[in-house]
Amino acid sequence: MKETIDIGGRKCLLYSEGEQPRVLLIQTLGAQEREDIDSEVEMIQEMVGVPFVMAAFAIGDWEVELTPWHDPAVSKRQAVGEHAFDTLDYITQSLMPYLQERVGNLPVVLGGYSLGGLFSRWAASKAECFEAVAAVSPSLWIEAWCGFSDAHAVYAPYVYLSLGDREEHSRNKAIAQVGNNVRWEHEHLKQVLGADNTTLEWNKGNHFTDGAHRTAKGFAWCVGKIVNSPEK
Repeated sequence: MKETIDIGGRKCLLYSEGEQPRVLLIQTLGAQEREDIDSEVEMIQEMVGVPFVMAAFAIGDWEVELTPWHDPAVSKRQAVGEHAFDTLDYITQSLMPYLQERVGNLPVVLGGYSLGGLFSRWAASKAECFEAVAAVSPSLWIEAWCGFSDAHAVYAPYVYLSLGDREEHSRNKAIAQVGNNVRWEHEHLKQVLGADNTTLEWNKGNHFTDGAHRTAKGFAWCVGKIVNSPEK
């Protein structure tokens, strides 16, 4: 079942897959994701085999709403880097309370692609309400990412990372750091979460290849970790 509803002033697509859902998926939804979200949800359903709810909420300005701090390589606009906390507050204070009242207090997976992946991983060090994070082709090339990650705890027990095998071969010197930074992040997460609680999956292609399928795989990995956890 698919609904388009307004939650806290944002347009949200709400998918309910099966009765008695076991997990709640939340995804940042930019223009490209809106084109592919239906097929992505179908792929997740095929991969996980358990009922879930997906809430994908609209992002109006990708850079402004998702970038956690200012980096001129992301954008020279001053507002970029000032509003990620507003987006996180929306998730924790508007979206999640609405959804939990409607479907129950389910474990939450936060995920996104590109800047959405960066935001999701950053959010896992700023809020304690996420059971897992799917950081798919995340923009971890942002300036000072490794220093931030090293200095801040990760509250989500499970973190999925992925990257296309051509993404680090960019002519942009800043973006070309993504491969090294994602490898570093994976090794760091293995140390702080345990090797079984994080993964780094390499995909074929550049940053713009097969985003819906990559995102579906990230969510599916997170769901598998949650539903197969002894505590669940």
